[in-house]
Amino acid sequence: MAKRKKKNDDEHMSESWLLPYSDLLTLLLALFIVLFSMSAVDAKKFQKFAQTFNDIFQGSTGVMDFSDTIQTPVPSPDGKANKDDILNKKDEKELKQVEGRINQYIEKKHLTNKITMSLTSEGLLLRIRDNVLFDSGKATIRKEDVQMARELSNLLVMNPPHQIIISGHTDNVPIKTASFESNWELSAMRAINFMKILLENPKLDPRQFSAKGYGEYQPVADNSTPEGRAKNRRVEVLIMPINQQKNVQQ
Repeated sequence: MAKRKKKNDDEHMSESWLLPYSDLLTLLLALFIVLFSMSAVDAKKFQKFAQTFNDIFQGSTGVMDFSDTIQTPVPSPDGKANKDDILNKKDEKELKQVEGRINQYIEKKHLTNKITMSLTSEGLLLRIRDNVLFDSGKATIRKEDVQMARELSNLLVMNPPHQIIISGHTDNVPIKTASFESNWELSAMRAINFMKILLENPKLDPRQFSAKGYGEYQPVADNSTPEGRAKNRRVEVLIMPINQQKNVQQ
């Protein structure tokens, strides 16, 4: 009888490992299910995993074949990179369309020596010589040129609307009159008065506009020559890309 009892104990001991082994396999299965639910799942490869676990529970060796590496796409943080790329391409396309419309207007009005366009890292930049709109030392737009400013306003209508910055610039010749104590005041008032004419257009949103005066401190040419000073006396219109103006607002 003693020998028989020992045999039963050995059989019990030989089967005692099955319970923790089964628990371990269950945990592994749960882990793989969670990992697959968090990534893009390949249906065929998922079936391979399922079949492998099925074989394990049926007594197979449980060796998995990883000959085909599972490639899980790594998304950019919050998906912003791809979204920004799309916005950049869309912005660039739209700004080029606006540039084309304004260039057609410039050629039609024979203003190629007075107004220039350039697509910069900051946006679409329109430069207008001061003598196109103003008399020397004045900030009021000439009556005969008000219509041109209104025509330009129609070319700035976009959907969705873009943030637009109007900036005034002067040469380095000092000014001190009853109206303006310095080039700061002159450049700022020119920007404001030009912006006011643009905003007479009801299709433009005033909340998207701002005006700045830089005086003589952002020259684009050498002030030592009459030609250079003429280039520095200007009003600029900067049309900002949508994604860039969001970054500025944040």
